Amino acid sequence: MDTSKTSPAGPRELRATWASAPYPVVLADRAGGVIELNDAASCILPEVRPGDWLHESAPNWLADAHQRLSHGIPSQNGSSSAPAGGRIGERVYEAHPTRDPDGDVVWWLVDDTDRRLAEEALRSERERTAFLAEASNALLSSLNVDRCMEVTAQLAATHLADAAVIVAPGKGRRHPMTSCVGENPVSRGTVEIDTSAMPGLCEALQGFPPVPSRWIDPASAPEWVIPEEMQGSVGSVVITPLPGHGLPGGVLILLRSADHTAFTEDAEIFARLFAARAGAALSAARMYAEQSSITTTLMRELLPPSLHQVNGVEFAGGYRASGQSERVGGDFYDVHPGADADQESLAVLGDVCGKGLEAAVLTGKIRNTLHALLPLADDHQRMLRLLNTALLNSHHTRFATLVLASAVRLERGVRLRVTSAGHPAPLVVRADGTVEEAETHGSLVGVLRDIKSATAAIDLAVGETCLLFTDGITEARGGPLGDEMFGESRLREALGECAGMPAEAVVERVQMLAAQWVGRGRHDDMAVVAITTPRGGPLTAMTLGSLGRRRA
Repeated sequence: MDTSKTSPAGPRELRATWASAPYPVVLADRAGGVIELNDAASCILPEVRPGDWLHESAPNWLADAHQRLSHGIPSQNGSSSAPAGGRIGERVYEAHPTRDPDGDVVWWLVDDTDRRLAEEALRSERERTAFLAEASNALLSSLNVDRCMEVTAQLAATHLADAAVIVAPGKGRRHPMTSCVGENPVSRGTVEIDTSAMPGLCEALQGFPPVPSRWIDPASAPEWVIPEEMQGSVGSVVITPLPGHGLPGGVLILLRSADHTAFTEDAEIFARLFAARAGAALSAARMYAEQSSITTTLMRELLPPSLHQVNGVEFAGGYRASGQSERVGGDFYDVHPGADADQESLAVLGDVCGKGLEAAVLTGKIRNTLHALLPLADDHQRMLRLLNTALLNSHHTRFATLVLASAVRLERGVRLRVTSAGHPAPLVVRADGTVEEAETHGSLVGVLRDIKSATAAIDLAVGETCLLFTDGITEARGGPLGDEMFGESRLREALGECAGMPAEAVVERVQMLAAQWVGRGRHDDMAVVAITTPRGGPLTAMTLGSLGRRRA
């Protein structure tokens, strides 16, 4: 190799020019021999001297780039003269080539470390942001507490640590626990633990700020916190609370094995960001579960009861709320059995003004008030007056219509006393298919101070039925054009076909016809109650005793 070869400007001029250059500069010939390098290049490449070969003294990436350029071999991006890059010590440089007519190459080395670090930080931040968005979607996709804890453990074990353990608030020393190792299945159970035995755990369960991981000795981690599937010893631990809406949602414990890098301060901060989202999702799931439990309990009292034969009288009821997503509304019915076969059983069917939950609340109040007034059931007018007074003195501004029917089984049939309070009069289906309207009427309940009503007496022979219904049946709009009411005449015609049917069959027939008439159109709440004299003799004391012995 000719070590005396220099640029056309001569070695002195070249040294003077490169000495003031802001970047390290290396000049090499076509064969890869080093011709010259400036002081800046000598500082970062102390092993490289003029006369050396690049492949012997320079970083491999620079020597390879020079060889590709000299032989015209394209790089990965398809160009042989593209800048090359790599590490020199702890820094990252990008080498830009300049060729002269003799084939020599001047390599300008630009420190690219800060840009690479910035790009890496930006890429990492984008990945973390995408992960948090994905985690939020996954956590909020379910309002089930157990499922939410499982998702939290899976995400944490997959993206943040080698293993993740969630300790939920418990009763006494018993705490629900969920754990996951890597991509293994999630494990769930309940453990009895001493929260003070692990630094930071007791405080985190109470919602206090987390203890830095450097304060936690991994060797002090109790056995219960280390999942069986985790390989190797624990090398680093992070304990962070799962903050909720006012109340702590539990604790997230992240574990890394001794073979892996310990948690950095940046990783701990990111774990807290994830824990904040997981805690919010768990808190929302717990709030939903609590509200669902309360709603279920209250709904149980608002839903119409299942009816059956009582003291020799057959009762059947049907209800359909106005909205497909609603279970309760303004229509209701109840049957209060008499104390024995000789006592009247009271059936109540009503319609509160309005729809939905607000109407259902007043429905519950009316049902509870009527239940309290059962000792006065032999006097319908008095019951209605007392109920009217109770509604007028409440904060509700809605009114209601009612029909009361007291039924008792006699030797040859059922005796009914029916009283309407602003409600459509009941219809009676006789054995020959004739349909009659009960001669009863009265005032709305909850509007006027003084109300009046008239009671009608009805005798039902075997197979005959008295139907109580709300105006949601007769005013249901449907038909070919969707704007015609079902009407009382269609209801009467349908009932005429139900002569001799059991009460439950009558209810099903009426509900089916009304549903077919409405189709998918909107409608009001619908409620019907059928009172029928069943076939067979009345239930005497002897019969009741015999039935009791059979059930026993």
